[in-house]
Amino acid sequence: MKSLEELRKLRKESLDRVDMRRSGNGTRIVVGMATCGISAGARSVMMALVEEAKKRNLQDVTITQTGCIGACRLEPMFEVYRQGEEKVTYVHMDAEKSRKVIADHVVNGNVVSEYTIGAYEK
Repeated sequence: MKSLEELRKLRKESLDRVDMRRSGNGTRIVVGMATCGISAGARSVMMALVEEAKKRNLQDVTITQTGCIGACRLEPMFEVYRQGEEKVTYVHMDAEKSRKVIADHVVNGNVVSEYTIGAYEK
């Protein structure tokens, strides 16, 4: 930090991100990053999601991590939350599939059903 103004700007940006999470506006992606997820490859999934969102300049997308989502055999997995829609859980993910979810689901609003938990339960 070089000035008080830079600190104020950083504070405002941080508060805006927290407000978005609280209000439910935008899209929130939560990646399971417990030991089970990490050992299954969740780090590369998380990085692919972050890089793709950044590449597409997606301002209303928040990508965070959590502990175990609860279905270790389906890792790596993440959940997509969008205002006014049901939560979608993607399972057995990798970097390439993650980029497809950003393009199809997050950008265009089309759930990639073959990667969802429902597709694997059949």
